[in-house]
Amino acid sequence: MGPYVVQGATSQSSAGVVAGGNQRELARQKNMKKQTDSGKGKRRDDGLSAAARKQRDSEIMQQKQKKATEKKEQPK
Repeated sequence: MGPYVVQGATSQSSAGVVAGGNQRELARQKNMKKQTDSGKGKRRDDGLSAAARKQRDSEIMQQKQKKATEKKEQPK
């Protein structure tokens, strides 16, 4: 049988791995900075407990529902 050729076993390909690792690290750092800069998806810290927040939201929704019902009942 002839000699076997193993892909990626040369010294040239190992240099590519190092560069790829660096690129991955740079992308990680860039993504971390982007996540810390943007507050997207983060809830405001209003200092309320879960129960208090639920109560507040319930009251707001009841007011909205009442307003919508009154608007429906008004004659045109």
